[in-house]
Amino acid sequence: MKTFLKVMKALSDPNRVKIIKLLQQKEMCVCELQGALGIAQPTVSKHLKILEESGMVDYQKDGLWVNYFLTHGTTPYAASVLGNLKHWLDDDPEIAELIQKVPLLNREELCRK
Repeated sequence: MKTFLKVMKALSDPNRVKIIKLLQQKEMCVCELQGALGIAQPTVSKHLKILEESGMVDYQKDGLWVNYFLTHGTTPYAASVLGNLKHWLDDDPEIAELIQKVPLLNREELCRK
């Protein structure tokens, strides 16, 4: 039951759902996620940590960059939710607006600020 609740709690915040939807588009660094969401860097990092602990997000270091990406779900609950979220919320105006921002995010510019 703990594993199930961890996944459900991870999705209880709208910004974490938005992060999942953004990471469906491509791997992203904290600065890119911050730029898309318009929230503070520590807040983005906190959300990513919760998503990591739920088994839905992982990261890989690439030189100076830390790239976050979706896992295939480290538990059946995470896998099921991630599979369903691929098809959910795409018609939501807020999500559609975020997805349109992804090609415009330039990590070199965003991380330099």
